[in-house]
Amino acid sequence: MLRLGKREFGPHEPVIMAIVNRTPDSFYDQGATFRDEPALARVEQAVADGAAIIDIGGVKAGPGEEVTAEEEARRTVGFVAEVRRRFPDVIISVDTWRADVGEAVCEAGADLLNDAWGGVDPGLAEVAARHRVGLVCTHAGGAEPRTRPHRIEYDDVMADILDVTVGLAERALALGVPRESIMIDPGHDFGKNTRHSLEATRRLDEMVATGWPVLVSLSNKDFVGETLDRPVKERVVGTLATTAVSAWLGAQVYRVHEVAETRQVLDMVSAIAGHRAPAVARRGLA
Repeated sequence: MLRLGKREFGPHEPVIMAIVNRTPDSFYDQGATFRDEPALARVEQAVADGAAIIDIGGVKAGPGEEVTAEEEARRTVGFVAEVRRRFPDVIISVDTWRADVGEAVCEAGADLLNDAWGGVDPGLAEVAARHRVGLVCTHAGGAEPRTRPHRIEYDDVMADILDVTVGLAERALALGVPRESIMIDPGHDFGKNTRHSLEATRRLDEMVATGWPVLVSLSNKDFVGETLDRPVKERVVGTLATTAVSAWLGAQVYRVHEVAETRQVLDMVSAIAGHRAPAVARRGLA
């Protein structure tokens, strides 16, 4: 059972996490949701399209202008509070690696801390434990926040992913983070080249076998772009194909830009797997 905020999800219930970037330089939307009203409109549409989680980020993942903890908090804390007020039942996640920002957003109403940089600030898990909120434990290959990998190598990329993410999850559990609110994430593109991310996808069932719910953040990433030789705005088809494979292998939570399209993919895979009935069943019955 996965439990986040006020919601509980069964083991075969796929969950969509919609991305809302509170940055002026995000790689995909170039700041479309930096201002409050467009960001709130994005939240409303994402919830209507089937997102259970809203993931709010105040710092671009890639290199760029420095964003201090104070500026990150300015971009996210008040927005978290407003989303909590307008959408009391939605699960609010904040994408941050900083414990002090995590503390502030939890006080504002966040239900989940999405640590995409692999525990670089060990205090973030302590914040999650203190507030009894969820935590995403990600493999980033030891990379420093906002850096790109350069000639990184692994003897066995999945073995490294399992060692790091399960270790982070077990530490979080020991600190007091509720077990049913901890997820592990292979960290596609983070500390990895394209072949690493493809292998991580191909072997996702090994992560699922650990018993920890698996979150994947695939949406329009560079490994999709390089695999198909497509620019950022032409990676949706590749992303959805990767989503279908990940769902078949047992991943549960999907961090995405295209919510409605992802919902259809996940529903279709669930129906093929026998976990969901067709929405209608008329063919051959009339």
